[in-house]
Amino acid sequence: MKKTVKDINWHNLTAIERCDFNVPLKDGKITDETRIIAALPTIKYLIDNGAKIVLLSHLGRPKGKPNEDCSLKPVASKLSEHLGIDVNFLKSDNVVDDGVKNEIKKLKAGEVAILENTRFRKEEEENDTDFAKELASLGDIFVQDAFGTAHRAHASTAGIASFLPAVAGFLIEKELNFLGKTLDSPERPFVAIMGGAKVKDKIPVITSLLEKVDTVIIGGGMSYTFFKARGFEIGKSICDDEGLELARDIMAAADEKNVKFLIPVDTLASFEFDNDSPSETYDMDKIPEDRMGMDIGEKTIKLYKDELKNAKTVIWNGPMGVFEMPNFARGTEEIAKCLADLKDAKTIIGGGDSAAAVAQFGLSDKMTHISTGGGASLEFIEGKSLPGISCIEDK
Repeated sequence: MKKTVKDINWHNLTAIERCDFNVPLKDGKITDETRIIAALPTIKYLIDNGAKIVLLSHLGRPKGKPNEDCSLKPVASKLSEHLGIDVNFLKSDNVVDDGVKNEIKKLKAGEVAILENTRFRKEEEENDTDFAKELASLGDIFVQDAFGTAHRAHASTAGIASFLPAVAGFLIEKELNFLGKTLDSPERPFVAIMGGAKVKDKIPVITSLLEKVDTVIIGGGMSYTFFKARGFEIGKSICDDEGLELARDIMAAADEKNVKFLIPVDTLASFEFDNDSPSETYDMDKIPEDRMGMDIGEKTIKLYKDELKNAKTVIWNGPMGVFEMPNFARGTEEIAKCLADLKDAKTIIGGGDSAAAVAQFGLSDKMTHISTGGGASLEFIEGKSLPGISCIEDK
């Protein structure tokens, strides 16, 4: 068990809280507030318990130098709206300077400030000790609440904990509870749905899951690697050629462990990677050489839904097809609807494209838990030690 914000008496203390405010921006406006809303419970708790609060986050990829397109100023404004108080945006291209330090010294209990994008400093991603020490000098306790970056050992996610006691925020606590408890003691049948393009990127995760699940369902671009590994022609479909032998190994391992391993039996294929390109459904062994797979077919949708209807625990990471294109979104949408309709089942969406898909179909509130970290959730499932979690003190 990790220490949380509830284990600290915050009276007269300054909390340095790492959040994940890596939100999408268009013309300087935030287009999706999900990550901001997810951070609010911890911030509100700290406010209510008399802490002085300094928020840290990155946004985008400014490549270690100031970039106004990646400024956290819009986040500060949005936080002010949600919290009903003025969140002080401490603008500094250097992130920390004497002016920033003086403003933080002026903070009173219950007041909130936010620093500029930590990735404006190249030292952030280098996990530079001096930068971590600079950040730590601003407060008394480090609050880690950015699960989406917990798999990265950066100065503001792990390095800072070398200089301050570290506790978890409510978002981290929730992620550990859902992912950890699900993997340790799942109610069965336990089904893992894995999508995405490259097999080799998911091999460690699938290998780990074979020790835990009853069924693995494969979808998305990686399907065609499994098709090819079984000797079928895949036309112009995406294929991770480096992952072919790995795909064969995975299928053999599933067979040895008596884990049901389902790959699509048919696919919706098109001439081009284009929403308006004509498409037709083909059995998995009959994809024409001038077509590329874009989505799972109707027979596969039925097969997968039949398998899922009795599931008691489901982890889903990766869409079934090119769900961003309306004509190739049906497979992903049908699986999402199926999970939303499951009674008495725990459904965990592993962040990234899967989370975007269920949001696109208006089904987010029908899932038990949607992880805020795609890469972090995968590494957690794989059993890796995440630097941003391991740095948190144990109870």
